[in-house]
Amino acid sequence: MNKLFISSLLALLPCVSFGAPSDSLIVKQYMDSLYKCKEVIDNTDYPDVDARYYRLFAPPTFYHSPASKGLSFRGASLSGDEVDNAIDKALLSMYLRRPDLLENSENHLTASGGVDGNLVQPIKQDVVLADKVDPIIEDPVTEPVEVLVTKPNFWVFKGDYSLQFLQNYISSNWYKGGESNYSMLGIVTMEANYNNKQKVKWDNKLELKMGFMTSRSDSLHRFKTSEDLIRLTSKLGLQASKRWYYTLQMIAETQFTKGYKSNDPMVYSDFLSPFKLNLSLGMAYNVEWFKKKLTGNINISPIAYNFRYVDRVALAPYFGLKEGRHVLHDIGSSLTADLTWQIAENIKWKTRLYAFTSYKRAEIEWENTFSFMFNKYISANLFVYPRFDDGVTRDGHHGYFQLKEYFSLGFNYSF
Repeated sequence: MNKLFISSLLALLPCVSFGAPSDSLIVKQYMDSLYKCKEVIDNTDYPDVDARYYRLFAPPTFYHSPASKGLSFRGASLSGDEVDNAIDKALLSMYLRRPDLLENSENHLTASGGVDGNLVQPIKQDVVLADKVDPIIEDPVTEPVEVLVTKPNFWVFKGDYSLQFLQNYISSNWYKGGESNYSMLGIVTMEANYNNKQKVKWDNKLELKMGFMTSRSDSLHRFKTSEDLIRLTSKLGLQASKRWYYTLQMIAETQFTKGYKSNDPMVYSDFLSPFKLNLSLGMAYNVEWFKKKLTGNINISPIAYNFRYVDRVALAPYFGLKEGRHVLHDIGSSLTADLTWQIAENIKWKTRLYAFTSYKRAEIEWENTFSFMFNKYISANLFVYPRFDDGVTRDGHHGYFQLKEYFSLGFNYSF
């Protein structure tokens, strides 16, 4: 009944007329209380709210029922429904007091679609809650993942292999013997270089050369060596700046077999005759010039130790040792340079300069190899090797200078 009473009062609000100004405050407070009550009803979930009350809150509409009951001789007794009678009574009061507020009529609503007269009670869902079922927890599907951890590899390996046929020129005072001829030459160069990309570098290069020749003018030797070399270069570097490294370098060199001159039974060189070892401490500069077409390194060593050993004691004077001695020790300075210049796509120049001085004698070697690549496997090489050594016996024609040159054509393979 409280809800019915409040709803009826709210429906009659538009019909209220204000009297004297002194009554305005009371009326305003009264209206505020009704609006507050309406707000509470609107914001409260009443499960038994009757849907028929909508007529009191919808836009003012003229319904037939209030007029029929008001003009009937029996009045509200025509309907035994208390809610309908109260709503119709409130609406009739509004029709009589404020007919100007009417915006619609029941006939218009019927023509527009009609009013569902069966809507007497709100539709209520009869919801029956079943027993709570625990959610099914599905274990995530996991597959084993193989994690591969690769250890950084700071080593780089390179190699050059070639078999060359050559024309060879050797001066008559060449310190290892030999003569000008046509011959065959095999060359193997292998490198194993370590660089941890931080401060430490360790470069290792092994050079092996072996060439044989035959000479019609030589009646004593069917084969002689035209090229014979075993050389290991190892250099440990500690970075000082972007291009410079503090270095400790070792160069060890000897040959495979005996060296002869034409028609001469004397052995001019042999394995460990001589054996040369150079240890030096200095700094190296990494070269990257001409847009990296000229690369390599230059090593300057103000402190160098040069060791020379001759196994055949008879050859000692020939290699700058005192007669009857096997060993020579020298302290001095050294300079080495290993450079490669890619002159053109198929032309390459490799040069090696080695210089040592004990400030009493000097030894300088300058090896130059010009490679002409016809394709990946066929190449021609021009080798020019001038040498100066004032620690050996002076030649009457060439002095302390020596020269070796050959031109070869053959097979080449690199990786």
